[in-house]
Amino acid sequence: MFGRLTPLVKNLLIINIGIALIQGLMKIDLGEYFGLYYISAPEFKPYQFITYMFLHSTTSIMHLFGNMFALFIFGPLLEQFLGPKKFLILYMVTGVGAGLFYTTVNYIEVSAVQRDVEAYIANPNPDDFNRLLIDHGSNLNPQIYDFVDQYSRNPNNETLKSDSVRYAGQLYSIYGRYNMVGASGAIFGVLAAFALFFPNTELFLLFIPFPIKAKYLVTVYILYEVFAELKQAPGDSVAHLAHIGGALIAFFLVTYWKKQRRDFY
Repeated sequence: MFGRLTPLVKNLLIINIGIALIQGLMKIDLGEYFGLYYISAPEFKPYQFITYMFLHSTTSIMHLFGNMFALFIFGPLLEQFLGPKKFLILYMVTGVGAGLFYTTVNYIEVSAVQRDVEAYIANPNPDDFNRLLIDHGSNLNPQIYDFVDQYSRNPNNETLKSDSVRYAGQLYSIYGRYNMVGASGAIFGVLAAFALFFPNTELFLLFIPFPIKAKYLVTVYILYEVFAELKQAPGDSVAHLAHIGGALIAFFLVTYWKKQRRDFY
């Protein structure tokens, strides 16, 4: 509805879908090598700030479909308006920037986990172990709370105390086991840029029975991402920080371009 498919958007679609097809046909997960790992993990490599955004989940087709559908809908008009050079800059800068934003905030959070884990290991006891899990244990197996109950009833049991130290150590190490993949940071950059350049464009969505302006839709979406990141629901594997980072960087980039209006094309 926003015009024909433009060359750069088409190439980005081909690259992302092509890589997903290769992973599916060859039964491999390239995210194990090229996904973005926690910066202190042994698997981390600097090039992952670029490669992660061209990979998607191998277990859910909706991850790829959602990102590529948004690129297909919103990308062509932006590419026509900005030109391919600036659209590519927008896509890459917001994608890489989202990874950097995610990594920076994640490093601060994990450093706090590490400090709390080290403090607990120095003085293990049931009350502090329970507090440690409340603060940082949302990613652990729920069965851990059976252990908490047993430990609380037997606070002087050396075996349970030793096990609690081992579980506490897992809280820190667990952050280095997972990698982030997906174009979502760059896609949120595209969405934010679209709302900034075409704020009053009315969009029709299947689940909303009336048109909604781009500026309102994107604002609500970003606010939801902030809420989801703060809530940190158990089992939520979505990198909301990357989404927020992509949108923030798009805001600053578009603001800069608007100030350079004389050179804008």
